[in-house]
Order: sequence, then C-alpha cells, then structure tokens
Amino acid sequence: MEQLSEFLMTQKVTPLVNRYVIAAADGGDVVAFGEQKRFALKEDLTLWTGDDRARVIGRFTAREAIDLGATYDVTGPDGEPIGSFRKDFKASLVRSTWHLTQADRAAAVGRERRLGVAVARRAWDLVDAFVPVVPVPPVPFLYHFDFVRDGRPVLSVERKWGIRDRYVIRVQDPELDRVLALCMAVALDALQGR
Repeated sequence: MEQLSEFLMTQKVTPLVNRYVIAAADGGDVVAFGEQKRFALKEDLTLWTGDDRARVIGRFTAREAIDLGATYDVTGPDGEPIGSFRKDFKASLVRSTWHLTQADRAAAVGRERRLGVAVARRAWDLVDAFVPVVPVPPVPFLYHFDFVRDGRPVLSVERKWGIRDRYVIRVQDPELDRVLALCMAVALDALQGR
C-alpha cells in the first residue's frame, strides 16, 4: 500500500454504520476497509485490510466527545502515533478547512477547492434547516479538498458524481503516510457534516 499514490474510496450507508472500502484506483485489490458507528458521542474508526477484519492497519480517534473543532489522533496497527488532523472551525464557517499533521512535519492545510460550492452547500443546508414546511431533497454536491504544505500539494480528495459516495484519493507527497492519508479521506466523508 505504501507504494500506491491513488486510491478509490466507496461508502456504503447502512442503518447503524457507514462502511468504507478503499481500493487501488486502477481497479486493483481492496487495501482498506473501515466502519464508523453512526450517532457515536466520540468518533472512532478502524481501518482493516479487508472486511474479514483480520488485520488492523490504522485508526483515528477523537480526543474529545462532541467538539466542533475536535482533534483526531491517527495510530498505526500497533497503536503507535502516526499523526493527527483537526477541523479549523472558524475558517470552516465559509469553506471547510482541515489541518493534517504527520510526526514532526509542518501541518498541511486542506480546504474545499471551490468557494462557490462551499457557499452553495451552506445555503442549501440553511434552507433545509429553516424551511421545514418545504421538503428539501439532499443534493450530492461535488466537493473536493486539496491539502498543501509550504505551497506544495500533499493530498487531494475528489468526490465523484453518482448515487453512492465515491472519492478519488491522490497522495502527492511521497513521504505522506498512507494510513494517515486514508484516515483523513474517510474523515472528510464521515465528519464533514458535523
């Protein structure tokens, strides 16, 4: 998995969990499988090598329960720290912004690529929240995130058009830990609406 630089992530929503399957983008083998419990007070997600859950490859866990600017620690298969990520609550009021940190390296900052899409998503959510009389159907906005460090691209996560949530994950920094990158990509789907 460490030699791969492009992945395809697919989400399957079930009543109690969100399931994520991550494969090599060229249609190759599954490299990671994860499940997120819905309605959990403290977010926690484990990535395994497959849906048989035979071997853990990593996990992310929130430091605090129900926190708008929560920090999530990412650990490897043996529980050793790999890095962390956190949502920048203030900057995210207009355009969702995340900070991704690996070991002793400077944080990479990830933002929604298009300001117009970010504003449209927020406007749609406001209509849905404040006009309960009119049913507002969900709209699958195609939002993309680009992470940069010192002006250089590190990671991108692009949502693909379709009924199911599908994302292309591109690791552009060869030194970025793949487990950290995959945890961040899953988190963008699992935590973005919170």
